[in-house]
Amino acid sequence: MRRAVRGALWTAFVLFFCFPLYAMADFSTRNLMSGGRTGVAWTNLVTDDALYQAIVTSLLLALFTVAAMLAVLVPTMIWVRLRAPWARGLVEFLCLLPLTIPALVIVVGLRNVYLWVTYFLGESALTLTFVYVVLVLPFAYRALDAALSSIDLQTLAEAARSLGAGWATTILRVVVPNIWSGILSAAFISIAVVLGEFTIASLSGYETLQVQIVAIGKTDGPTSVAASLAVLMFAFVLLLILSAVTRGRRRAGVTA
Repeated sequence: MRRAVRGALWTAFVLFFCFPLYAMADFSTRNLMSGGRTGVAWTNLVTDDALYQAIVTSLLLALFTVAAMLAVLVPTMIWVRLRAPWARGLVEFLCLLPLTIPALVIVVGLRNVYLWVTYFLGESALTLTFVYVVLVLPFAYRALDAALSSIDLQTLAEAARSLGAGWATTILRVVVPNIWSGILSAAFISIAVVLGEFTIASLSGYETLQVQIVAIGKTDGPTSVAASLAVLMFAFVLLLILSAVTRGRRRAGVTA
């Protein structure tokens, strides 16, 4: 009986989530003029210069955002847990604060700051990296906090230091391998957030993937849907990779 209920729930789950994806795939391959099938919408992801440039820009933004977020957040959280536990609540509050601030307020508040950013770095869309690092902090913090809470950080750090390791070696070769699943979770969630962000990029006047999808959707629905489906599938693949890596590390830990 329990197996039958589980099977029914899984079937309902698959239908609920996969049917909209099927509908998107069906619409993106439909020829609206003749009623047949065509792959033009998917070909446009590469041949349309504006859309292709937007895809490259968003992927670079995701890469730079993840690199900057990890470079700032991982050492900070480790240092706070080891040397300044009294500041843990303050760091958590600051990291979760972007969740309470609307995107419109963030754009307006950073406008004067971005005048200096564009003065020194130019008006490239890649300067959105600074805003996106702030935007992904709540999600990345939770993933890293859960990973750090699952290990005895104090003992690991003291053992490494007693063997002559410096702080850089302790973080990179001792702590990071033990929280790798949390780092991957933070990175993949950040990538999904950056690739799906529209409001800040649109209000700031930059052509990212989501902004371009909305613009194309006004004249070419199938291409817009194809790009949206590609983003969803990319995020789904990232989640599968995360699940496989996490499961592999758990099995390795059990075996050890």
